[in-house]
Amino acid sequence: MTEAGPSVAASEYDVLVRAARAIVGMSVRAADQLGPVSLVQLRALTVIDDVGGANLLRLSEGMGVTVSTASRLVDRLVGAGLVDRRPSEVTRREISLSLTPQGRDLLSRYDDLRLQALRQRLDQLPGRRRAAVIDALGDLVATGTPLQDV
Repeated sequence: MTEAGPSVAASEYDVLVRAARAIVGMSVRAADQLGPVSLVQLRALTVIDDVGGANLLRLSEGMGVTVSTASRLVDRLVGAGLVDRRPSEVTRREISLSLTPQGRDLLSRYDDLRLQALRQRLDQLPGRRRAAVIDALGDLVATGTPLQDV
């Protein structure tokens, strides 16, 4: 087990690690219910959707991968009918990426499954406590940038 840093108490560290693992677990279980699509592919769909009109550079930055890795991933997503790849309207040297209706539907089902799992956990909390957790999560999300959050 990794030791907690000096700014994080051991009990806080344990809670944060358990929360991170629980949330990742929710995502993995949701992805497993969708069929033959990987978490990496779902993350790419999320980045493309959030950026809107993404190109390979924006996708690679949003995912923290190289452009060549993003390109190979897009090839697979296009082949699966989840992403549409077209020449950019701004410059012909770039391509523009967007979700197909099938890709949008898949991402929507993924989000619904994750939300359902999270709500099941939140529903176990008393009303005030639940509201406080939701407020705290809103504050946490507000500290990031859009590409960091997808």
